[in-house]
Order: sequence, then C-alpha cells, then structure tokens
Amino acid sequence: MRTWLLAAGLLVISGVASAQTPLSDRLKSIQSDPAALKSALDAGRKASSFCANCHGEEGVSKSVEIPNLAGQNPAFLLEQIRKFASGERKDAFMQGLIKILKDEERLQIALYYAGMSVPPSRADAAQAAKGKELFGKLCVRCHGDQARGNAEIPRIAGQKLSYLQTTLMRYRDGTGIRNYQLMAIATGSLKNEDITAIANFLTQLP
Repeated sequence: MRTWLLAAGLLVISGVASAQTPLSDRLKSIQSDPAALKSALDAGRKASSFCANCHGEEGVSKSVEIPNLAGQNPAFLLEQIRKFASGERKDAFMQGLIKILKDEERLQIALYYAGMSVPPSRADAAQAAKGKELFGKLCVRCHGDQARGNAEIPRIAGQKLSYLQTTLMRYRDGTGIRNYQLMAIATGSLKNEDITAIANFLTQLP
C-alpha cells in the first residue's frame, strides 16, 4: 500500500513539474526536434497573422516606428512577449493582444519570426562610419560584432533607422518606456547626432 502511494505521489509530482516546465525549456525542446520545429513554424505563421498588420507577414515591419521581428533570437522574443503580458514593458495595444495568446502560440510565434531573414536598410555612409566607431566602444561587448545579440540581448542589426533612434533616446532620457540600467549607462553620454550615427550603422547591417 505504501509503495503504491509513493508511486502515485511521484507521478503527481512529476505531472506538476511537467506542467510547470518554463517556456524557455519547452523552446529548447522544440528546437532540438526537427519535426516539432517544422510543426511549430507552420503553426507560428498562422498564429502570427494578427501581428502581420504591424510587424509584417515575415517579421519585416511596415512602419519605421515599429521594430522588425525577423531574425530575432527566439528566446529573446519569448521573453519580450512575457514582459508585455505582465506589464513590465508598457504598450497598451501590445499588452491587449498578447494576453489572448496561449503559451504554445507564444512559442510558435517566437520561433516563426526568428526563422525569417531581415534585409538591411539603406544608410548614410558617413554616418554609418562614425556609428561603427561608437558601436565598437559602447555596444559591441553585449550585442556582438555583428549586432545580432543572443538569448538575453536583442539583435539590432538591420533594425529600422527611426525605431533605433527612438529607442536609444528613450533609454538615454529615462522616459520610463524602456528601462534597463546598462542601456541607460551606455547611452547616457550620447548626443543626438551620436545616436543618429549608431542607428545608421546598425540599420545597414545584414
């Protein structure tokens, strides 16, 4: 009897642990299974249909003020989705849309957009050259040589010029819309023309 109860208890504990597995673990599991990944990508294309109005069908934004999602690290995208849902990132429109998504749909959308490619944009060559120098001093340690980031740091290569400028200014000016101490420190000494230069460098990266 005790053995049966112990076994049953272990099954319950196992079931709870399985149900509480973080989405990040689920993400890794899908990525390691080609069949599961293909299925998730197909589902992600469908689940992201309402995102396409702003972010584009393949994650390339239709507006200069809205970020590209194509090519972004899926773990980073998933974390931003979580932050919007919890209110850690402020945007009433995004928060309302994301709250109706199920966890599996959030995973699928993150994987789908991550699998898309983002085309580089045109930039002012002189500004980009200056921006490259500033990027090497202030940004490369976290964002990487190609500005493609990682699971915790966003890819900013190929991002929209205006979006990059606005975001950097928000960090620098402490508007409360974007809050991250390291970014506030990194951008604190930047002048508007410095931000323009960095944005020009980043937007033309593949």
